[in-house]
Amino acid sequence: MLAEIDATGLPLVRRGKVRDVFAAGDDRLVLVATDRLSAFDTVLGCVPGKGRVLTAVSAWWFEQLRPVVAHHLIDVPHPAVSVVHRCETLPVEVVVRGYLTGVTSTSMWTRYEKGQRVIDGIRLPDGLERNSRLPRPFVTPTTKAPDGAHDEPLSVAEVAERGLVAPSLWADVVDIALHLFARGTALASTRGLVLVDTKYEFGVLDGRPVLIDEVHTPDSSRFWDGRVDPAPDANMDKEIVRRWYAAQGYRGEGDPPPMSPELVARVADAYGEVAERLCGRPPVVADEDGEEDAVREVVRELTGGQT
Repeated sequence: MLAEIDATGLPLVRRGKVRDVFAAGDDRLVLVATDRLSAFDTVLGCVPGKGRVLTAVSAWWFEQLRPVVAHHLIDVPHPAVSVVHRCETLPVEVVVRGYLTGVTSTSMWTRYEKGQRVIDGIRLPDGLERNSRLPRPFVTPTTKAPDGAHDEPLSVAEVAERGLVAPSLWADVVDIALHLFARGTALASTRGLVLVDTKYEFGVLDGRPVLIDEVHTPDSSRFWDGRVDPAPDANMDKEIVRRWYAAQGYRGEGDPPPMSPELVARVADAYGEVAERLCGRPPVVADEDGEEDAVREVVRELTGGQT
């Protein structure tokens, strides 16, 4: 599995929960999507082939969503490696929700079930049930917390009020996010998938907002299998992991138990199926013995790093 790239001699910019990021000159970055899986703001382990799935699915979506907004992707020189424009990253995650769902302590459904009717600045009516469609898709931003910390939910208004993003730019980003979600929902439906909610990240390039990081992957989005009835019982995303942990009594506090081999296999199968439905072909299988060395060599060539 591709757990981590040895950064010795390479221009490492940062290690995120999932991606290792390297500099390729002043205006480009090299993103390595590892097989690390993060939930509850914690890296829980690795899922074989996950990085390749995220890379392929994001590349497919970036192209499909080009009519809505520009993106940062330049090239995919390896199934787990992306070359992207270096952008000024906005300090918020833009979450768009289409359904009332979730199992974590901070999920919209959990808070609604406890009686909250104003959630992240959004007033919801009484009488909604778990997994019901929201009256319309809503944007619910969060801060970007450092590794090991929890993101802070915000209202749309608070982003501009706190000075996190300039008001005019933020208004454009919110509008773009809703259009992305609408197009994503329609395209996913043609593949037998229900796009439940998702997270977008944006940057600024040449004065314009651009879509960055990943998009509509099983890591950044909830997907239900629209070919199963009822669809909410058939997650095809990281919610499989969250539900498994919830069944163990863990909801994000304290040290998490390790993922079981059965859980890892189930996640790998679900992610692979999402990739195949969206991209029209199964993900390219990695040579597990040589994957890390192969990826490191690609990064070295792209960044001018040392051997």
